[in-house]
Amino acid sequence: MMRNAQPLVDALREPETVLSLDGAGWTDLISIARAESLIGSLAHRLANVAVPEVIKPVLDDAIQATDLARLQALWEADCARRALVPLNCKTILMKGTAYVAADCDAGIGRSIGDLDIMVDRAQLPAVEKALLDAGWEWVKPDPYDDEYYREHMHELPPLIHRERDRMIDVHHTILPLTAKPTPNAQAMLDAAIKLDSGLYVMAPADMLLHSIAHLFADGDLAGGLRNLWDIDRLVRQFSQADGEFWMELGKRAKLHGLERHIARALRLAAQLYDTPVDKAYGGPAIFADNIYIRRLLARDGWGRETRKFTRQAFYIRSHWLRMPPLMLAGHLWTKWRNT
Repeated sequence: MMRNAQPLVDALREPETVLSLDGAGWTDLISIARAESLIGSLAHRLANVAVPEVIKPVLDDAIQATDLARLQALWEADCARRALVPLNCKTILMKGTAYVAADCDAGIGRSIGDLDIMVDRAQLPAVEKALLDAGWEWVKPDPYDDEYYREHMHELPPLIHRERDRMIDVHHTILPLTAKPTPNAQAMLDAAIKLDSGLYVMAPADMLLHSIAHLFADGDLAGGLRNLWDIDRLVRQFSQADGEFWMELGKRAKLHGLERHIARALRLAAQLYDTPVDKAYGGPAIFADNIYIRRLLARDGWGRETRKFTRQAFYIRSHWLRMPPLMLAGHLWTKWRNT
């Protein structure tokens, strides 16, 4: 049995590595890829590899499933667009939906969950009302959660459509208001690129920085291999398309206070996926990177999470990043009393 998710990383980076797998190895690889929500990406990467006949239907099904998810995501984005048209507000798609809407390489085979959008904070009340009128309703009716989201988070409480059962997260910036980095949301809005649909996506540097911020400045690295794969795909596409990309990325990272996070993200992407990184970011690995990699690879051949202590440490870290110690203590106490 595979001890961690390294074989999945190897297969994404260099698809021919799967040629050495036996039956048990394929079972483990597929289990890990599904658990990491990378089965669609893996299937596309293996499209030109001579995989065993018994594996082909599994990969074909994965491609069909992600193709369907792509259509559903674009349809849901258009539903939101139609609900918000009367407001004449700039609606920015985020994460997986943005990748497929903008035909980014990161969208190929990508699993997509909720619809994430970003709007001007001043327009949140009008956006909220328009979505409620169009059939969305609150997922978390708890008064404490509602207040916490509105006062401290980077988004409204999540909404779900009562008929389509699809969730939407409405952001006004990319990190919690209590987090230490304070990205310039207005600059992201101003630089956003309009699509033919009338919706927007972030400019390339901002799109990459949002992915980095979501993974390294906010979360507990759950789903980190998929997010780091997004980063790899975005870096390759944007750097090849624009000779000035690295310079712009550095400027935007400084503007958004994400210089330290981008350095770590690019080091880890280079180590795991052999991501081509500009020499300005290509410094040597540091000891702490090993701890991040240990967390990212914490999966066994059954697809189960492993390394409980490491995962718990990153879970605590994610809360620590989001709020000051006293606020964190009060938040955890309140959540414990309400359980």
